[in-house]
Amino acid sequence: MSFTAPIQLPGLTLDPLWHRRSVFYQVMVRSFVDSNGDGNGDLAGLISRLDYLQWLGVDALWIPPFFTSPLRDGGYDVADYKSILPEFGTLDEFRDLVTKAHERNMRVIIDLPLNHTSDQHEWFQQSRTDPDGPYGDFYVWSDSDEKYPNIRIIFTDYEESNWAFDSERRQFYFHRFFSHQPDLNFDNPAVHDAVFDIVRFWLDLGVDGFRLDAIPYLYESDEGNGEGEPKTHEFLKKLRAMVDRDYPGRIMIAEANQWPREVAAFLGTEEEPECHMAFDFPVMPRIFYSLRSQNAKELVQVLSETTDIPEGAGWGVFLRNHDELTLEMVSEEYRQAMYGWYAYDPRMRVNVGIRRRLAPLLDNSRDELELAHALLFSLPGSPFIYYGDEIGMGDNIWLDDRDASRTPMQWTPDRNAGFSTADPGKLYLPVVQSLVYNYTQTNVESQLAQSRSLLHWVRNVIHVRKAHPVFGLGSIHVLETSHESVLAFVRSYEGAGTQFGDPAEDVLCVFSFAHNPISVTIRADDLAGASLVDLFGGSEFPAFDDSGSLTLTLGTQSFFWLHIGSH
Repeated sequence: MSFTAPIQLPGLTLDPLWHRRSVFYQVMVRSFVDSNGDGNGDLAGLISRLDYLQWLGVDALWIPPFFTSPLRDGGYDVADYKSILPEFGTLDEFRDLVTKAHERNMRVIIDLPLNHTSDQHEWFQQSRTDPDGPYGDFYVWSDSDEKYPNIRIIFTDYEESNWAFDSERRQFYFHRFFSHQPDLNFDNPAVHDAVFDIVRFWLDLGVDGFRLDAIPYLYESDEGNGEGEPKTHEFLKKLRAMVDRDYPGRIMIAEANQWPREVAAFLGTEEEPECHMAFDFPVMPRIFYSLRSQNAKELVQVLSETTDIPEGAGWGVFLRNHDELTLEMVSEEYRQAMYGWYAYDPRMRVNVGIRRRLAPLLDNSRDELELAHALLFSLPGSPFIYYGDEIGMGDNIWLDDRDASRTPMQWTPDRNAGFSTADPGKLYLPVVQSLVYNYTQTNVESQLAQSRSLLHWVRNVIHVRKAHPVFGLGSIHVLETSHESVLAFVRSYEGAGTQFGDPAEDVLCVFSFAHNPISVTIRADDLAGASLVDLFGGSEFPAFDDSGSLTLTLGTQSFFWLHIGSH
C-alpha cells in the first residue's frame, strides 16, 4: 500500500480552537494493526499506520481505553489507570505514539472512564476488604439495594438492578452500568484527588485531551435521577479550571447521551466553563431516520433548536462509533420504525440500540454512504469517523455484544486482511468474511488503487471541508424548502482577525433524502440575488432570484455544497 504522505509540519499549530476545526478518527488499538503477530492490535501497529491517517486528513485520534483491564467491557472496566494492557504495549511506546502523531500535526485524545472502575481495581479490592481503610469510602456502598429509586437502569439487557451485593463486605455497591463496574464515590474528596492525579499523569505524557466517558453519572442523590446532578457540574468546573490553568490547549470532551439543552449544560457558561466539546447524540439517529423515511422534518426540527454554548465550545458529530447506535433519544414509535428498517434480525439489537456498522446499516448503498458523510462533514461541530467506515467495512452480528462492529481493520486482501501475521484462530476477533463485506474485496489496498473508491471519496470530502473553516467555526441557519425530503441550511462564518486570517464565508448545503430525483424550491429572503458556486468542482449554479427564491434539481439521495457569492 502506498500513499503520498503530506508535507511534514514542525509539530502542532498553536490554535486555541483546534478542536473545532479538526476531523477526529476513532481508532481502537486492539482492532487496528498487530505488529508482533500475537493476534491483538497494539500501539506499535497504530504508529506504523500514522502516515495513512495523515494522508486521509485526520487531525486528531480518539483512542478508547488501553489501560490494564480484565476486558469484560472492552477496556471501559479499568483495573489500573496508569498502566497499559501488556498486549497493547508499554508507556514508552505510548510516548512514541504521541510524539510521532504530533510530528504529523495530529493530536491524541484518550478515553477516560471516570464514573466507575473494574471490580478488579486495587481500590475496589481494598474497599471491600477494609471498609475503614483509605479506600473504604471510594465507592458507593449501602446496606440496602433500595436507595436511589429514581435512577434508571441503562444496560436493560444485562442488569436488573443498579445495586450488587458484595459477599466480602456484606453490603451493596452501586453500579450505573455492569455489575462488575462499581461506581466511584465522588462525594469523597480523596476520589477527586485520585482523578486529578490520573488526569495530570496522562497530560504530562503529552495527550491533547480526554473523552470523558459517561460523564453525567458521577453523582447520585435521593431527589435526582443521577444524570447531570449539580455536584457533577461543580466537579467538571473544577477539573476544567485545572486543565486550562496548567495545560492550556488541551481539551475535555463530554460523552452525555441526552437532549441538546441538557448536553449543552456540560459545556458550562462563559464565566464557568466545563467541557470544551460534547457529542451531539440526538442528531445521529435522525440522520438514519431521514434516509429511510425520505422525510427531513425531524432533522430540520433538531437542527433548528438553538442551544447557547460558551464561545469556543463545540459539538462532536458522528454517524457510528464503538457503541451501539443508541435509540434512547427517540420516541417508542420512532424506535420501532428504526428497528424495522435497520435491525430486522433481533441479533442486530442490544440494550436500546442497534449494534451494526455504517455500511451494513445502509445496505452498502454508495449514494447513502456519500449522503450521510456529506451531512456529517457539514454539520456544526467536529466530525468523528469510526475506523474502517472510510472503506465501508462490514460487521459480524454473530459475535457477542458490541464486538459485532469491533473486528480487525481490513488493510489488504491477504491473510487476516493484513491486520496480523498470526494464525487466524489466534485473532482476538475474526476478520469479516461475509459475502458483501469480505476482506478480500473491502480493504484499504484495493480502494487506494481505485480512484472512485469510497476511501478516495471520503478523503476528498475531508480535504474540501478543511479548506473551508466555515464548517468548523461557522453558525447554522436552517432554510425553508418546498419538499419534505430536503434539508437545506446555510453555514456562515464572519472570519477571524487572528494569525490564521480565516476569510468570511457563507455556504449553502442542500441534502435530498428522496429515493428518486426531485426538484425543490428553497426560500432565503436575505440571499436575494446571491450567486452560487459548487465547492467541489467550481461550477456556477443558478443564483437566488430577486425574491430570495432558488429552484434546484437533485438526483436520488444527493447533495450540494455551494459557496454563496456577492448579492
